[in-house]
Amino acid sequence: MTSGKRASFDKDHRRYEAWFERHQEAYYAELLAVRAFLPHYGMCIEIGVGTGRFGGPLGIRVGIDPSAPMLRYAGKRGILCVQGVAEALPFRDSLFDCTLVVTTICFVDDPKALFSEAYRILKPGGCLVVGFIDRNSPLGKLYQSARAENVFYRDATFYASDEVEKLLSDAGFLGQVWGQTLLQPLEGMREIEPLREGRSEGAFVVVKAYKAG
Repeated sequence: MTSGKRASFDKDHRRYEAWFERHQEAYYAELLAVRAFLPHYGMCIEIGVGTGRFGGPLGIRVGIDPSAPMLRYAGKRGILCVQGVAEALPFRDSLFDCTLVVTTICFVDDPKALFSEAYRILKPGGCLVVGFIDRNSPLGKLYQSARAENVFYRDATFYASDEVEKLLSDAGFLGQVWGQTLLQPLEGMREIEPLREGRSEGAFVVVKAYKAG
């Protein structure tokens, strides 16, 4: 993450946190979708942990992020925090059973390096779980059209599901399984949407893939 991208999160961490309070139904739909893909064993790390809005409730033990102000929130949510970037993880090979990456891929400078590093630190047979906003969804198109006005998304690069599929395959990941939620607009959402199989319809997409055993 460049210094410019990180500065937005360093400065506007309160605004970032406020989104989850303002859109609780969408947040819980995303949280439940991610939880359905996580294993119930082993040690997991969240890459791009942010304020710990996902890692904390999901019981993730370790998180890494370049923003120190964001990590202070994550630490209060029970996560062991490390400051660093996704493209150069300060961990030895084959250390974790699971790596989690939620709404992070659009902010990294090099997504290929992100997935390569995630693969490297996984144990054989370990899994990577990725949650992201699909660029081709209505919400993805809205975020793209309003990037100039959004302090967080103005420097973001959104990806379509097919692009994420290829990035995972190129990094060596196998056995991709897909799910989706947020088929309805955020504004006016009054209930938590369930997780659905597949992709291409929901704004928030989750994919799970494995390192060869």
